[in-house]
Amino acid sequence: MAKDALSVTFCGVTFSNPIVLPSGIAQQIPKDHEVMIKAGVGGITTKSLTPKPREGNPIPRVVKYEHGFLNSVGLKGPGMVKGKELIADFLKTSPVPVIVSVFATSIKDFEKFAREFAPLNPPLFELNLSCPNVEDDMGKALGVGCASASAAVKAVKKIMPKTPVLAKLTPNVPNIADVAKGCEQAGADGIVAVNTYSPGMLIDIRTKKPMLGAKSGGLSGPAVFPLALNAIYNIYDAVKIPIIGMGGVTTWQDTVQMMMAGASLVGVGSAIYFKGFGVFDEIKTGLREYMAKDNIKDLKEIVGAAH
Repeated sequence: MAKDALSVTFCGVTFSNPIVLPSGIAQQIPKDHEVMIKAGVGGITTKSLTPKPREGNPIPRVVKYEHGFLNSVGLKGPGMVKGKELIADFLKTSPVPVIVSVFATSIKDFEKFAREFAPLNPPLFELNLSCPNVEDDMGKALGVGCASASAAVKAVKKIMPKTPVLAKLTPNVPNIADVAKGCEQAGADGIVAVNTYSPGMLIDIRTKKPMLGAKSGGLSGPAVFPLALNAIYNIYDAVKIPIIGMGGVTTWQDTVQMMMAGASLVGVGSAIYFKGFGVFDEIKTGLREYMAKDNIKDLKEIVGAAH
């Protein structure tokens, strides 16, 4: 059977198309994830698990505005033990590659995750080093520092040497490319960027109070696309490992730009809330037409083409 033009191999794992669902968009495992698979994504990233169950931040947790979203969900989830059970079952049935995502603010907890999940042999294992909405009760994310991010990657790779480990980075640092380079040197197999930009706030002029229950949160959606694109461009110049690029991608043109900046796979998340589940097929159709028109046989031809 001929290879599909949209097929992408990332860290040795084959994706039928380059569109990946980022962590946190689908909340319930496997119910919400199965919906996204039927909608046409090439891969799924599970919602980041935390060491213990979390109720999340005060509601409202998500606010939509003209140019994007503010969210302060706060990693609501079942925790490591229950989450492992759910993911173990999902890994057995998912028809697309699954990126298992975990979040911790200590090396010790990341090591616990690695020991728990290594026996499951996940296709890819994402270290969420960058959630901005849990500092009050969990402490600062390790991705805010090059040394701390690198240490987390190194510790996990020691326990999971054969599993592709991805470092998900925050853009809320002086130089994201330096953090990416440090993660690569520590053994990361790939980079995921970017998480949301924060802090951001919107105020209800009638109640005279911030719209989010937690007052401020992370910004995503079309407003951040140029910023995210610049981050991917700079990371690509700094590392040799592959990148999953995300941040405000809503069209096939955005997807092409993200790949030309250096991403091999592209995360599409908040676009669902603007355009519906049809956004995945819309992007794939646009990519096919673009490739046919420009005689592009393989998407890897355009990865990093802007450099």
